[in-house]
Amino acid sequence: MSLTQYYTATALDGFIADEKHSLEWLFTRDQDRAGPLNFNDFVADVGVSAMGATTYEWVIDHELKDKDPSEWTSPFSTPSWVFTHRELPVIPNAPIEFVQGDVAGVHERMVEAAGGKNVWIVGGGDLAGQFADAGLLDEVIVYVAPVTLGAGAPLLPRRLELRLEETARNGDFVTARYAVVY
Repeated sequence: MSLTQYYTATALDGFIADEKHSLEWLFTRDQDRAGPLNFNDFVADVGVSAMGATTYEWVIDHELKDKDPSEWTSPFSTPSWVFTHRELPVIPNAPIEFVQGDVAGVHERMVEAAGGKNVWIVGGGDLAGQFADAGLLDEVIVYVAPVTLGAGAPLLPRRLELRLEETARNGDFVTARYAVVY
């Protein structure tokens, strides 16, 4: 059965990016790439992903910035849906669909495209919250970094009831997997 999961990292004070949408604080931290709740094991079970416009732009600005647009390839090997209300650069030949509106209708298509694998809500926190509001978010998996940012993009900008399922240390991070309680 397919799960819809929000897998992300956060600063201790609950921000996933700083005020300038930077993740530099995240990439300076030590982690065990084969350790608990690691990215490679997680992404092996992902069939599709969803992200907001700011996350998509971050990917372009940081993963593809030094390449000519004709050389762009998506860093995601799975079909992706980008929720946006504006025009965004297109990654040629990438399996990306730009959508807007209610997440519920799009979620059905995503689950079907996932073919039994999981749906990854890449970010941001408001998009993950929209899936939760619609009763469609199953899990939150989070790496908590030993840093505070003071302000920025919140992990989840709404109330959400969770049940702790798993916790561990991975390098500098505390990792946790929560089930969403409806």
